[in-house]
Amino acid sequence: MPSRWRRLLLGAPRNLRDPRTFHTVSLIALLAWVGLGADGLSSSAYGPDEAFRALGSHTYLAMGMALATTLTVLVISVAYSRIIARFPSGGGGYVVATRLLGPGFGLVSGCALLVDYVLTVSVSIASAADQIFSTLPLSVHGLKLPIEAVVIVGLVLLNLRGVRESVTILAPIFVLFIVTHAILVFGGIGSHAFVAPQVVRESHEAFRLDLRTIGAFGLLAVFMRAYSMGAGTYTGIEAVSNGLQIMREPKVHTARVTMTYMSVSLAITAGGILACYLLFHVHPEPGMTLNATLLHRFADAFRPGGVGIGPAFVVITLASEAMLLVVAAQTGFIDGPRVMANMATDSWLPHRFSQLSSQLVTANGVLIMGAASIVTLLYTRGDTRTLVTMYAINVFITFSLSQLGMVRYWQQRREPGRRRGLATHGVALTMCVAILTGTLIEKGLAGGWVTLVATGAVIAFCVWVRHHYNLVGANLRHLSLLLPEPPEEVAVPGPIDPHKRTAVLLVGSYGGLGLHSLLDMRRLFPDFSQVVFVSVGVVDFVSMAGVEEVEEVAKRTERSLARYVAFARSHGIAADYRTSVGTDAVEELRTLCRKIADEFEDRRRVVFFTSKLVFPVERWYQRLLHNETANEIQRRLQFEGLYTLVLPVRVVDYAAGLPAA
Repeated sequence: MPSRWRRLLLGAPRNLRDPRTFHTVSLIALLAWVGLGADGLSSSAYGPDEAFRALGSHTYLAMGMALATTLTVLVISVAYSRIIARFPSGGGGYVVATRLLGPGFGLVSGCALLVDYVLTVSVSIASAADQIFSTLPLSVHGLKLPIEAVVIVGLVLLNLRGVRESVTILAPIFVLFIVTHAILVFGGIGSHAFVAPQVVRESHEAFRLDLRTIGAFGLLAVFMRAYSMGAGTYTGIEAVSNGLQIMREPKVHTARVTMTYMSVSLAITAGGILACYLLFHVHPEPGMTLNATLLHRFADAFRPGGVGIGPAFVVITLASEAMLLVVAAQTGFIDGPRVMANMATDSWLPHRFSQLSSQLVTANGVLIMGAASIVTLLYTRGDTRTLVTMYAINVFITFSLSQLGMVRYWQQRREPGRRRGLATHGVALTMCVAILTGTLIEKGLAGGWVTLVATGAVIAFCVWVRHHYNLVGANLRHLSLLLPEPPEEVAVPGPIDPHKRTAVLLVGSYGGLGLHSLLDMRRLFPDFSQVVFVSVGVVDFVSMAGVEEVEEVAKRTERSLARYVAFARSHGIAADYRTSVGTDAVEELRTLCRKIADEFEDRRRVVFFTSKLVFPVERWYQRLLHNETANEIQRRLQFEGLYTLVLPVRVVDYAAGLPAA
């Protein structure tokens, strides 16, 4: 993309060394509530609806369902609040399962989360479109999928600009939803407080009648089925623990305050809507959601004589639901790329997914989430019920593994708070497993199998990626073992002689790859009298936590270069180093190389060398798993008139399964 258009669409690059940068890209609790809490709140548009419909003629159980929903939200939220305190670096279900249950469980949890966040985007956008297109004539319904795709592309661009920018733009929609639904819930329950005794009597009589006809076990089965069918209500609770990296310092405190905001608002909204269904005697009507029916009855109750603001309130509230569902898609774009970055750091996914753009966002992850959600919408033709079925299963796979990990954690500890921890996570685990089991039984053959197959495919891909990186890593470690350690020497960078032929070697962290490149360069070009090592400290998702972490990246890069210089000097080669820090290795290296070349009156005296892994057979996936920094640097430097050579480094022979000679 041309730089002018890139700057216009995505915004200006951010300065990593400026402390204000980390302040401006982080979120206070209220904004985090908007960015991460919208997913949970938006589920009130379909979660309570599904649960109430599943009750059938036993609608008197709605009050018990409202209490169960409220209790479940609060228990799971408290459990995740404790996870935030125990894992302040974030990562949510993937990190919890990996550290407490093992890499295999972490892989399953992470892949389930990735599919979950893709479905978060798809479900939210499809449901929002349903709300809007239900008021339009059938003749325009063919535009639904194209418009959904356009909305997703718009959200991708917003998120490529940065999380804070996207959340700030969408915040008014969130506020409108909160206000309208607070009026609905509190106004609905308050206006019917006088009929509460009658509702209780009617519910008690219906309960006694059902006990005589279908028995206690039958009633329990009806209730548990409805409880499981409302699983979509709880789908956004984990978002805060996954998005801890975007919180304003102190991160743990901000995250726990955000969790409180989200859990209380979701419990009141979802539980209150279920109670209002019962109080207003709401029943399914053709072509309308239960929320729409409830709103019409609520408006009629406050419109004596057929006049008033009722119709406008119905339209505004339904519009706020539709728009909030679009805001809820933000959770997929905020947390999905972060899960991908954590998994990429552990080599389950291509390493490029942990890289940051100049706007300090995981751009590769944002693009993948957008593309995958569009593909999902096309596959399901935007059918919300199918998407919700797929969605709920993966959510509770992750929930269950996270709570199981915490139960195991507290079983192995003998410290204050052990009993409370076991009780909290034990109850949360029981709830999550019950909902997951009920959902699989009810919906496993009705579309739920699709998400299991999709998750299995992602797991297989991750295993293959990890296997590839393990083979390459073993080969590079083998190269390092063939060479001696550098002497203990503190190398201080200094001026280079601009009149001598100089080799500039671009290297990464200290290891066999860079050392063999140095020796190959000396063997092929013995007339170079001095060498300058150049490296960029790349700030990725893991290290982008604050100025201190960025400085640590810079120091670590300098220590690595100092070892290269010490090794070169021990072999009689005059050497120095140059370094910088940034998110784009190619651009930073280009800038460094231009500065070095400017130190020479005759640029023909300096030649730039970089290295590239080469395989026995070039395959399509190698560009995906290994960045093309060497080729891109060569192209850019040669365009500027700088001599640049790429040194090949042979790696694993996959046919034999052994290191190449």
